[in-house]
Amino acid sequence: MDIERIDLNLLVVFSTIFSEGGITPAGKKLHLSQSAVSHSLSRLREAFDDPLFVRSGQVMQPTPIARNLYQRVQPLLSNLKQTLNDFSSFDPALSERSFTIGVREPVESVVLPVIVTSLLEIAPQIRISTVRLDRGNLEADLKSGVFDVAIDVLQPLSGSVRHSKLQDDDLVVVARKGHPVLAQSASLDLQRFLSLEHIQVSGRRAGRGIEDIELNRLGHERNIRVRCQNINAALSVVATSDLVVSAGYAYAHEAVRDAKLVVLPFPIEVPSLSLFLYWHQNVDSDPASLWFRDFITEVFQRNISEQNGPD
Repeated sequence: MDIERIDLNLLVVFSTIFSEGGITPAGKKLHLSQSAVSHSLSRLREAFDDPLFVRSGQVMQPTPIARNLYQRVQPLLSNLKQTLNDFSSFDPALSERSFTIGVREPVESVVLPVIVTSLLEIAPQIRISTVRLDRGNLEADLKSGVFDVAIDVLQPLSGSVRHSKLQDDDLVVVARKGHPVLAQSASLDLQRFLSLEHIQVSGRRAGRGIEDIELNRLGHERNIRVRCQNINAALSVVATSDLVVSAGYAYAHEAVRDAKLVVLPFPIEVPSLSLFLYWHQNVDSDPASLWFRDFITEVFQRNISEQNGPD
């Protein structure tokens, strides 16, 4: 039988007649007239060359072909209904969906722990993947679905990529406790800051950080001895040397708990380090994507944006 000759709505009518036991109750459930249900049944009988249902008193009894057809069709209709419901609603507590976040390595160490911790509580079957973000391909990766969302600093992208701010973060300086320069004073002024040797953390191969841009505007330049990609690697070096590292407070937050490290305010005023959430316009109204974006935003507000910097 050619499936193109079958109106799938007829199978819905067939399944309802089977489950309800007659044309009249099926019509009530489907909000169709008795004649409309009878006409659909006639078309099905012609297509299958079988009566499908025969009357026995007040009940329509299915034929062997009808029973076999119902066993095959009903699971398909149920799955189709569930699929259509998934597009109109999203229940994180029941979903087994996978989400992929495009993120650079320094940001991953900040966002992944708080996202996963919160996710396990409210969405036990949802899976998360983080993938390295290539800024040159960011828009294409969002459009094609390589990433569901991305988290990064502000990027110059087209209007087809939406974005919303997740947080503003204060720049701080991290040094080891007992550092000889810091032993002279609990505070860090610009002169003492410039006398130190620094680690720069960046996912780029070259280029200045925001702190270097602001220092250059004042006619200063810091002494960068080490450049690395990972804030945790930088903190490990800081803990065992006289080098210091500048980072957003959210990145350096774990350093507060480390007895070997101390966090100090940055000695000059610099713009906040802002993180943004990115997604493509083609998922603007997708219920799953909408939930995931709201979830990430809430996690940041609760767990990261509450950090107001060092005392």
